[in-house]
Amino acid sequence: MIYVTTETIPGRNITESLGVVTGNVVQAKHIGRDIMAGLKSIVGGEIRGYTEMLNEARDVAIGRLVDSAKEKGADAVVGIRFTTSAIMDGSSEIMVFGTAVKLG
Repeated sequence: MIYVTTETIPGRNITESLGVVTGNVVQAKHIGRDIMAGLKSIVGGEIRGYTEMLNEARDVAIGRLVDSAKEKGADAVVGIRFTTSAIMDGSSEIMVFGTAVKLG
């Protein structure tokens, strides 16, 4: 499955738009990550535990987007965008959305 942030795919023709598809995941913080984040906030720098958590969550959201596109019979998803939001203290949502299309 091709998925891109652009509205077109170079060298390919979009023959049909199948509608909006989404994928999302709500990820909660892990107590171990919170402890390390607290320590890291004292000295500064990247909080790798959170970076890894968000990378994993992004991959899950993309997987769900692709599954949704496949259910519609799509060959690709164009115009994908990511958004995040805080659901409650200690958890956040990552959502990815785009337009499922058929390619010629």
